[in-house]
Amino acid sequence: MSQRRGSQSKKQDAPGQVAIVGIHPVRAVLGQARVSEVWIREGANEHRLRDLMAIARSRGVHVIDVPPRDFDDAVSSNMNHQGVMALTTPRHIEPENTLPVLLDGIENPLVLVLDGVTDPHNFGACLRSAEAFGAACVIVPKDNAAPLNQVARKTSSGASELIPVVKVTNLARCLRGLKQDGFWVVGAAGESTLGPDWALHRGPMALVMGSEGAGLRRLTREVCDALVAIPMSGHIESLNVSVATGVLLYDLQNRRGALDASSAYEERV
Repeated sequence: MSQRRGSQSKKQDAPGQVAIVGIHPVRAVLGQARVSEVWIREGANEHRLRDLMAIARSRGVHVIDVPPRDFDDAVSSNMNHQGVMALTTPRHIEPENTLPVLLDGIENPLVLVLDGVTDPHNFGACLRSAEAFGAACVIVPKDNAAPLNQVARKTSSGASELIPVVKVTNLARCLRGLKQDGFWVVGAAGESTLGPDWALHRGPMALVMGSEGAGLRRLTREVCDALVAIPMSGHIESLNVSVATGVLLYDLQNRRGALDASSAYEERV
């Protein structure tokens, strides 16, 4: 039996906490030992949530029944919450020396590299796509990069708490290091005449996206093994960087066989 939170205690995120919603995201964040409470919306299908509630209790996390009005006030209207929310301490950007540890043991990882993406909305949307399509981590430069602030976290819809973000001092040097470790480095460049199929690589891979205006910097371009563009048949010549990131991540991971079609609909309704 869950504890019950009275309707008089209307919830807003407590200082230093982030709300994660949905069965799969909550299950993932429970494994990181940063969750203080799990909220269950009264009236939700507890049969679907039973395993999740058991995992939370086994980790000493309070499971609380919350009146629908209070629960809905705490969740953005565009989020598919599935009747569950976890309150967790925010994940912070990782230092460069953690990158080998984050990639260790992952078979043929794909990492997303953002070269000069400075808008927090775009940053958050890129994190969301990276997490959704199975990227191992996101790499950003120390300078000329969007902060992982409240705007980015909200736009990411919880992905900022699930996928590691690594900040590196010298992006070109980092990419050269990845290449030495067997990574194939692919940059997105609108003027390229090559489509994503030219970038297909079954081994470790890094997808590099440039800034909102200027695109990839010269040194970054020079390190890339290939430059590709998204084929488009309409009159618009370019896409927002976060939209382009989602398209390319899906395309590359799908071609690599890294997406599990059997789970595309699982527990999403």
